[in-house]
Amino acid sequence: MAIELTLYSRAGCHLCEAAKRVVAEARRRIVFDYREFDIDADSALCDLYNEEVPVIAINGVKAFRYGVDLEALVQRLSGIIS
Repeated sequence: MAIELTLYSRAGCHLCEAAKRVVAEARRRIVFDYREFDIDADSALCDLYNEEVPVIAINGVKAFRYGVDLEALVQRLSGIIS
């Protein structure tokens, strides 16, 4: 099963930058498709995620908000592969 991870973030957000580093490290361990959206470029996304960024969705389902731990992300992704 293909995995699609989407990161919703915004410029100037230190938590978003940390989440990007975690996602990059996770991509070294597990293969998945990756998309990233700046919520401030889309008013609908801003309405949805303004207070929660960074938000990570896996296969369209919100999995993490406010930040993400590498091991928690890898474990979640590994569970989908298994």
